[in-house]
Amino acid sequence: MANKLPILILILPIFVLAAASPAQCRHVSVSDGIRDVRQQQGAFIQLNSLTSSDSCEQTYGFLPCTTNVLGNVFLIVVYGYVMFLSAKLLSDGSEILLQIIGPGIIGGFLLPVLSSVPDATIILASGLSGSNETAQSQVSVGMGLLAGSTVMLLTILWGSCLIVGKCDIQGSTAVDLKDTKTFSLTGSGVSTDIWTSYAARIMLISIIPFIIVQIPEVFHISSGSRLAVLISLIVSVSFVLSYSFYQVFQPWIQKRRIARTRHKHLMLFKTIDENSDGYVSATELRALIIGFQFDDIDTNIDAAVERIVKDFDTSRDSCIDIQEFVTGMSRWLNKATAIHRRETRDGNSSSTPRTPRLLNDFNQEATTEQDLLGYDDHNDDEAALSVQNPKWKISKAVLMLLIGTIIAAVCSDPLVDAVDNFSTASSIPSFFVSFIILPFVTSSEVVSTLSFASRKKLRTASLTYSEIYGSVTMSNILSLAVFLGLVYFRQLTWNFSAEVLVILVVCIVTGLIASFRTTFPLWHCLVAFALYPFSLLLVYILDYVFGWS
Repeated sequence: MANKLPILILILPIFVLAAASPAQCRHVSVSDGIRDVRQQQGAFIQLNSLTSSDSCEQTYGFLPCTTNVLGNVFLIVVYGYVMFLSAKLLSDGSEILLQIIGPGIIGGFLLPVLSSVPDATIILASGLSGSNETAQSQVSVGMGLLAGSTVMLLTILWGSCLIVGKCDIQGSTAVDLKDTKTFSLTGSGVSTDIWTSYAARIMLISIIPFIIVQIPEVFHISSGSRLAVLISLIVSVSFVLSYSFYQVFQPWIQKRRIARTRHKHLMLFKTIDENSDGYVSATELRALIIGFQFDDIDTNIDAAVERIVKDFDTSRDSCIDIQEFVTGMSRWLNKATAIHRRETRDGNSSSTPRTPRLLNDFNQEATTEQDLLGYDDHNDDEAALSVQNPKWKISKAVLMLLIGTIIAAVCSDPLVDAVDNFSTASSIPSFFVSFIILPFVTSSEVVSTLSFASRKKLRTASLTYSEIYGSVTMSNILSLAVFLGLVYFRQLTWNFSAEVLVILVVCIVTGLIASFRTTFPLWHCLVAFALYPFSLLLVYILDYVFGWS
């Protein structure tokens, strides 16, 4: 990110220089052949599609503004790019902190909130400035971003990840790294783990505030609209706190590590069970240990094998089944870890039994064998241990978060003004402009998410889709809470039934699909892509044909 900071330094002076000569539109006139072409006589044809005679108001009193279409397109690109860099700074800074500090209060509460800062600042900017009438008009920009972010993540990004991450489906599971069926709609796709389904279910729960705020509209209770906004606001804030504290005390990353550890042990069990009878015998265990050729050559292999079998074989049938192996392996590795920590603390490595050390080495060697087969799960578990200069990286991360927050706060208002001015000049409703453009401005991780999904593994697909569902969840509760607070405290009118319906439809369709299955054939991406134009069309029909707005 250091290479992007100079770009910000170069862009900011442009705003200062432009303050001296704010952009003004020109009138394009055509003489009628009789009278002189003068504005006060009105004898000309004005091309309103690209220009306007209305004056614009400079944001903060010095940032450039314009009332023509092309000028506002330019401003949207500039402000949008700066906002994109802000979102990137916040995202990268959060990742660095999470890598060093790990799950906890920072990772469970602060970082998810910071990741929503770009959306929150734009929503606030859309309704804070000006009179209530102006705020009521501009707040559509905030709703467009709120709806557009959810729809974009669950349609375009969701379907694109399915395309780039697809593998051959054999039985009911996509096979890692195997992609020979090209674009078979039923023969290729992606698989995710069960934790990803749980993330989708949490996303479904997050739509409850949207349902609450629409109750007066459904039952035509006009007097209860303001109360519904307040109740929905309270529920949204409660959900934000609950979801954050849940991540603190039950962090998803820890659950996923447990699942990956179990998967690693299962792969190890299959390696040891040479005759594939579902049991590990003492002979098979001894052969594998000898084959690894441990550095501790003085270890009594026979004694070690005897002790392992005795401890693992809880059924006392002289064989170890898969459940006994997983349970015993986890117990031995926890014991080996505790011994290693005690040795490190006491500086004494000679007072401990060698068998736990053997099991620890046994696990490390098995992990190396899995690396040769393409299983690199342990890299994630050990990532935090390889961080160099943690104090410097923490300082860097905090600086990135601070700069990103400041930029988002400063640029959100002029970006909203540019979108609103473009909407006025082009006669395109501001909701549709923000719905299409702003989600790509605030979602800086689209490219990296697609890159991660393209690794074509169940693990990476699971993490990718869990991240998508988590982002939608935070948008549905945190961004909505900001929007509801704006509507309530500024006493604005809630008239977003069509927009809320679109959010509910997309979340419910995708959420139900992802909640009850873990394998998604390629044809699911067609459904996801179709939901995007369907959402735009539905809002247009409901608002401008049936007059819901």
